[in-house]
Formats: sequence, structure tokens, C-alpha cells
Amino acid sequence: MTENAQQQPTAPITELPTQYTPAEVEGTLYERWVEKGYFTADAKSDKPPYTIVIPPPNVTGSLHLGHAFQHTLMDALTRRKRMQGYEALWLPGMDHAGIATQNKVEQQLAEEGKSRHDLGREEFVERVWQWKEEYGGRILGQMRRLGDGVDWSRERFTMDEGLSKAVLTIFRRLYEDELIYRAERIINWCPRCLTAISDIEVEYQEDAGELVSIRYGEGEDSLVVATTRAETMLGDTAVAVHPDDERYQHLIGKQIKLPLTDRTIPVVADTHVDPAFGTGAVKVTPAHDPNDFEIGRRHDLPSLTIMDEHGVITVHGPFLGLDRFEARSTVVGALKEQGRIVAEKRPYMHSVGHCSRCKTTVEPRLSMQWWVKVGPLAEAAGDAVRDGRVKIHPEDMSKRYFDWVDNMHDWCISRQLWWGHRIPIWYGPDGEVVCVGPDEEPPTGEGWTQDSDVLDTWFSSGLWPFSTLGWPEQTEDLRKFYPTDVLLTGHDIIFFWVARMMMFGLYAMDGQVPFHTIALTGLVRDEFGKKMSKSNPNAVDPLVWMDAYGSDAVRFTLANGANPGADVPIGEDWVKASRNFTNKIWNATRFALMNGATVEGPLPDASQMSATDRWILSRLNTTVAQVDAYYDDYQFAKLADALYHFAWDEVFDWYVELSKTTFFAGGEQARVSGRVLGEVLDVTLRLLHPVIPFVTDALWTTLTGGESLVIGEWPADSGFRDKDAELEIELVQRVVTEVRRFRKDQGLKDGQKVPARLELDSTALAPHEAAIRQLLRLQPEGEGFAATATLPVAGAMVALDLSGTIDVAAERKRLAKDLAAAEKEKAQANAKLGNEAFLAKAPDNVVDKIRGRLAKADEDIARIKAQLDGLPQQ
Repeated sequence: MTENAQQQPTAPITELPTQYTPAEVEGTLYERWVEKGYFTADAKSDKPPYTIVIPPPNVTGSLHLGHAFQHTLMDALTRRKRMQGYEALWLPGMDHAGIATQNKVEQQLAEEGKSRHDLGREEFVERVWQWKEEYGGRILGQMRRLGDGVDWSRERFTMDEGLSKAVLTIFRRLYEDELIYRAERIINWCPRCLTAISDIEVEYQEDAGELVSIRYGEGEDSLVVATTRAETMLGDTAVAVHPDDERYQHLIGKQIKLPLTDRTIPVVADTHVDPAFGTGAVKVTPAHDPNDFEIGRRHDLPSLTIMDEHGVITVHGPFLGLDRFEARSTVVGALKEQGRIVAEKRPYMHSVGHCSRCKTTVEPRLSMQWWVKVGPLAEAAGDAVRDGRVKIHPEDMSKRYFDWVDNMHDWCISRQLWWGHRIPIWYGPDGEVVCVGPDEEPPTGEGWTQDSDVLDTWFSSGLWPFSTLGWPEQTEDLRKFYPTDVLLTGHDIIFFWVARMMMFGLYAMDGQVPFHTIALTGLVRDEFGKKMSKSNPNAVDPLVWMDAYGSDAVRFTLANGANPGADVPIGEDWVKASRNFTNKIWNATRFALMNGATVEGPLPDASQMSATDRWILSRLNTTVAQVDAYYDDYQFAKLADALYHFAWDEVFDWYVELSKTTFFAGGEQARVSGRVLGEVLDVTLRLLHPVIPFVTDALWTTLTGGESLVIGEWPADSGFRDKDAELEIELVQRVVTEVRRFRKDQGLKDGQKVPARLELDSTALAPHEAAIRQLLRLQPEGEGFAATATLPVAGAMVALDLSGTIDVAAERKRLAKDLAAAEKEKAQANAKLGNEAFLAKAPDNVVDKIRGRLAKADEDIARIKAQLDGLPQQ
């Protein structure tokens, strides 16, 4: 068991109100935790370190259920480790979110009738900083509402001075190691945001478009290609066919006429083409399609850019100046006039990429950009998982990780924005290219200019595990808290953030991994399993639920659904149920305090305890062991479920109820049970604290007089087990449960008292007669007692006098009907299990289910017959 905290609380809660009101507890309690410095980690401490860095939310963001979900789990992990004696650091911060933040400020300017170009780069960036100070970081205050135990003294921002130095340092090192280079490649381009965007910033959806089949060439020297983007044919520089496709052998190497132009293009043979798909011939537009770009490189084809950064056509007179979508229909019309359209299909549903920020259709575009050569970095990131230095949890997610890092393409890191880390490259008047590192002066003089692009946001966030600890300086924080222990994040960004942190961490930190464990979660969905989004009516603001039911209720609901890697359904009714749980904990603790529960003095010897006391202590230690195992395996749903059922069912519904007669009687046994109850509550509140910190801290400080559970001691399994006591109380539970079921079947009200005779033949049951009578509302026999119903159960005989309380004839009729249904169910199950043909074909799980039905039917038949036998004869 745990030792009780000896510190005296500051402003302790001396008594508990009759009702728990979260709003009166949570805010004040959180500020006290922060003021006392409970979350502030000490890099000079001798304690072993435990570190989690928060996945930095966007500076533009607000707390949504996905944040609340992951933050709850990270907070639970950190709080438990702090209680276990670790120097726990949970480091907070925000991402500057280049595109999202720039869009916010540009929208603000548009309302003033201005654009960023009216201000110029320097003034615009200053305006963004002003916006950040005034409107950014709202989520940080919302994290306090949730109870995040983060070290606010170490809060970081991806564009603060220290992190900016880290960005310049690693860029310089990668550049000097020839792992950063500049090249013209196909990228995702947003014609609205006017920048390249990363793969993760592209959202794919099924759009209704058109598929047109176009005949290129003439006569025998013609072939048909199909496309959903007819306007791009203006930039075609070849048609490709598979080298083994017999249909086109006579055309390979020939030139054919490209419709609507005065150009001819070659037919090339390339194994990328699937001869079984469509006509087996594909148009090749190297400047506007990533696959076509690779074909173009293999065959040394020219790349013709046919539209500008706004998606406007820049070639071929009749189409010049048309928007890409206008040009699409215009080109198709012109092809029809020439008889070149062989087939049309509309609507044609196909997957189309959209900018996640502005929803504009993304355009693949050939562009000069900066790139990271990921080959050696990705190989190291794969090896770190393969050799066990980093564990992915759940393990089956490893395959997705390897699929990505083993097949990673070079990473486009430049963005055509003004807000972000500007690329530290300077160009001279005579073609010089100079990379400027931190604390270095850039070249000056006429003709020297800095690259106008900024770095992808993922570049700076990829440094997060070590840049936030002071790298490139060798700080105390870096020495103490790196590598971090756990990265807990959604499986949806395993490719884009997790892999990049692995690459950069191994590169910058001389082969040291950035974290030992990657714990991947699913996504939060509504109670029907549908994705939540702002555009759907199912989107929920977690702050609304916190206001209504308390932060603990929201946290417990989220933890209770957190199976590793699986999506998490959540609905308001479940939050209400969790609120009821926090209320139950509050009310039960109030009852316990009013009835002598205490943590004062040593725990009595087992010989002084009742079987009920020994049973609950045995179950308590089993629960401690279970919860520890679930934490170590990141099984949050299982640990929440175990705590819920132990606290509600075993402590509050059974132990407290079974002990009421003892407490009411007073005396030495009441003192012993009061100390046991205090111990059980103490440990239970400690176990619950990481998940529901507010209500548990308020109750624990009242129960123990300790300073705070935040710095309390995590309970250990003492090894105490008492199987005999567990079996004894299990018998009591069976008696109570069976008689309660019978009472309910008879339509008796919960509080209705019934005269009864108890024949407790079992020596295990006899000491519990008073408790059994109390739980079942059973009065002594008294004069005139007539046993009208007799229930044999678990070594006991319970005779009840129900005269005047039930209609015996109606009850016999109801039970006879139930018995017939149970016997029919048994006959059907026996028939299937006796059918050899069925057993030979049926899956094992189906057969097991039928066997279960048979066992249940047998149980029901025995129960109903006992109830019939117990009714008075007529």
C-alpha cells in the first residue's frame, strides 16, 4: 500500500458540499497546481526523466475533440510517471502554421480592401506577428480548462528565437552534406494560396468530372487516349504505350500530330503504362502530372508549362487567358469540331485533390523548389524501428510506417509564402549561391538577394523533440530530457510528421532516436462512427461539454474509448454517464468520511479484518496490478474500464453497502473497516487521478490532508491476496443478485420490505446475514410468517412471505411462458449441435455462440423452475 502524504495542504477543502459542481472546483484547482509549480520539471533533479513533447497545435487553432482526446492520454501518462517518482516533463508549444496563419491575416487585409502586396513583405510579416499576439494561441487557455499538466515555463513556438536558430543550423548542415538541393520538379500547387503545399495539406474527395477519349494522329498512325483534364493536352509532349503491347508496336518511335496545335509528338514505350487499362495508351504532360514527369525524365522529353500560378492558360491563341476550368470545356468543344472526341462520360466520379486550407482544386505543376534528399535519412528512420530502438504501438501499425519510409520521395520544403522561416540562401550578381547559417552575416553589396521562399511548416516541426530542449546548444534540458519517451499522436500523420521527426532526430543528434515509443491513436468520431468536421452538424466543441458536465467527464469518456490505433466514437450520453461516475465518486467519498473512513494510523492486521475487508483489499491490489499493466501497454480503454468497474461496482456498490451494518453498529470492527475504507479510497483516488485529476484531487486532499495528488505517490501492488475472502464475498454477491432478480421479476419496488427467513447453511454466508438483509430489504420473519416463495441459491435458502404483494396465478402463468421459451431455445440449440453436417460447415465462432446459447438456456430453465417451485401452491 502507499504511504500517506505528510505535507499540509494550502487552503485545504475542509468539508465536502452535498453535490459536486465542477465549475466551482476545476478552474481554481488548476491555477493552484500551476502556481505551486507542480508541472515544472527540474533539469538538475536526480530523478529519472520522463519526457513527452506535445504535438504542437496550430497557432490559429482552437481545442477540438481530437486535441482533447490526445491531450487526455498524454496528461494521464505524465501524471502517472510524476507520481511514480520521475522528473516528468510535458512540454507545450504551438506551430506557426504558415499557410493557415497567412490566410487569416490576408483575409483580414481583404476586409480592409488591401492585399499583402500593398504592405510589402516586412510590414506584412509584422502584421502577422501582431495577429499572433492578439488572436493566436487561444488553444493554450483551453488546454488549461482540460487540465493539461504541461510545463508552461518551457512553452515554445516554432518561430521563436531558439527554434529559428535550430532551423537555420540544420538547414546549413543538410545543405553542406548535399542533402538539401534545388531542382525543378512536379509539386502540389494551390492557385489560391499561390504556394506549393505538402501531401498532408491535400485533401482528396470524389468529384463529378468528365472523362473524354481523344483520337491523336491519323489513320493507322492514330491512337486514343482518355483524360479528365482535357486542357492539359496543350502541354503534351508524347503518348506512352507499354513496350509489349502488340497493338502499338508499329507506332513506337513514330511522331504523331497533336490535335489543336502545330506540333508532332513521339510515341514512347514505357513500362509504367498498364496495357489492360483503358486503351492502353496515355498522354504524357511532364509539366503537369507527377507520373508524366517521371516518364518525361526517362525519355528525355521536354516539359511545357501551359498555365501560370493562378491556373490560367498561357499558350495557344484561342485558349490564352482562360481559367483552367473554362479552358477544359473550350478545348473539348474545339476537339469535337475536329471530330477528335471518340467518347465522353459525365458525370465521371474520380478522386481530386483539394487544398486543405481554402478547398481550391490542387494543380500539379512543374516548379523550381528546394528539396531534401530523403534516401539516407529515411533508411536510418526505418532501421531505428527495425532494430527495436523505437517501438511502434500498436505493432501492426509498423507496416504502414515501413511502407512510407522505405518508399519515400524527396521532400519539397519550399513554400511561396511570406510567413515562416525564410530559406537562408543568398544569390549573388554573378550566379553565386551562399547558405547563411545562424549568427552569420549575409553577403552584402549590389545584386545580392535572399531566396524569397519560406520553409514548409513540417520542416521546423520535424525538429520539435530536440529544438524545444535548446538544440543546437548543449543545454541542461537537452542532456536531461532527450531522447523523449513517448510520442503520442494520431495515425493520420505517421507519414508526414512522425517520419520527419525520426529523420531529423537521428541526423541532428548523432544517431540518438527522438523518442523510444510511438503510440498511435485513432481519430475521434461521433457515436455512429462518422467523421466529425466543422461542416457537419455532428461537430462538437469539447468546451461546451466541459461547461455542462465538467472536464473530468469529458476526459474519462475519451480515455474509455481509447483502444490503440482504433478510432474513438463519442456521444453526449456517454459524457453524461461519465459525469454520473464523477458524482458517484464524490457522494461515496462523502458517505465514507461521514462514517469513519480514515487514513490515520497503520492498516490493521488481516486477522482483525472481516472477510469483506480482506476481499476489497485483495481486489484493490489486483486492480493496481491490472492498471499498471494496461498503462505500460497503452491500453487506456481497458484501464479506464477496470477503474470504472472497480470503483463503482466493487467499492461503492458492494463494499460500502456490505459494510453499512458494521458502520452503523460502531465499535472496534467499525474502526477497522473505517481504516480499510480509507485505504481503499486513498488508493482508488490515486489510480483515478491521471485520467480524472480534478475531482480526485479535491476528494483526496479532504480524505488525507495531503497537499495534492499531483505530487502524491502512485500506489504499488502490495501483493496482498485473499482468495478465500474473494470466494466468500462472491457467494454473498450471488445470493444478493439472485434474490434481487427475483424481486424485480415479481414487480417489487426497490425499497419495499419483505419478511424473509434465511437458512445460510454455508459457513461463509452466515456472518453476512445482517448485510444480506440490509441489501435485500428483508425483514425478520415475525408472527404469522408464511413462506410463499423459496429460493435455493449458492448454499442458502431464502424463504419470502409475498402474501398480499403478488398475484400468484399471474406470476405462475408468466413464469410458465418464460420456461416454454427457454426450453424451445434449448431444443433449437441441441438440434443444431446434433447436426453433423452443420458442425462440419459452421465456423468455430458460430458453434461456440450456439453452445453459449445452450448453456444460457439451461441456466434460465433451472432458475425459472426454482422460482416456480418457490411460489405457493394453489
